[in-house]
Amino acid sequence: MIQVKGGALVGATDPITLTGRSVGAHAVIVNANDVAVMGVRPRWFLACVLVPTGTTESEVRTLFQEMRSALASFGAALVGGHTEVTGAVTQPLVVGHMLGLREDGRFVRSGGVRDTDVVFQIGPAPVEGAAVLAQEGDERLRAVPRAIVARARDALRDPGISVVDAALRAADLGATAMHDPTEGGLSAGLHELAEASSVALRVDGGAVMWFEPGLALCERLGADPWGVLASGTLLAAFPAGAAATAQSVLEAEGYAVRSIATAERGVGVRLGDGSPLPRYDRDELSRVLSSRDP
Repeated sequence: MIQVKGGALVGATDPITLTGRSVGAHAVIVNANDVAVMGVRPRWFLACVLVPTGTTESEVRTLFQEMRSALASFGAALVGGHTEVTGAVTQPLVVGHMLGLREDGRFVRSGGVRDTDVVFQIGPAPVEGAAVLAQEGDERLRAVPRAIVARARDALRDPGISVVDAALRAADLGATAMHDPTEGGLSAGLHELAEASSVALRVDGGAVMWFEPGLALCERLGADPWGVLASGTLLAAFPAGAAATAQSVLEAEGYAVRSIATAERGVGVRLGDGSPLPRYDRDELSRVLSSRDP
């Protein structure tokens, strides 16, 4: 965040590396989410696009068309970047940078959770992980019903991985902190939220909303869904006294919302029975994809 004369300028940078498919739209949305969880509307996007030798002009045009379509969905614009054909990559790689301006200078911090706050999960998990597993999975997915794999493959579109609208609405309703879990899944998101806020979180595992096709693919590939790439889910904290009203408003506006955790004094993230919520050294998706048979 940079304080400028016109307010607070917020920026986010993220690459897309775990898949080479739909990377244009993917990069836009992931970076837009990072800006929106600060309560700031994403407005300007820059992209460094690297594609492997042999990539066709048509493939590059498709990448940029997907990028522009994703930007148009929330009124942002592509304002610059760089495109290069290079033997340094084996699949399309997009490093995106999103900017947004909050004219009143206010923004939401991921470290704003306070003792007794309630943490909502808005949107199921793992949506992004399901899509990548379906797109990059191997022969092991042959045992999964085609309809489930098809739903997972389409997950970037339905239910989608954007949390922009949900985050901006949560900010309007008084969220004290927000976070969009990405690598490391829902588990990493909860741990990062707790650590940034210097609180402990008590998690109700039975209340978590799971994306069923994602669960099916995780089970087949031996991945723990708690640790799978979770873009499409928003974690938003609210004061205990305001949580019920915020949840009612969000649900009335069509968002899927569950109260999944409560903040308390201390450190760490624990389930209701007191056991620690596991945290993974690397994303479970990366682990299972790297174990594919040659």
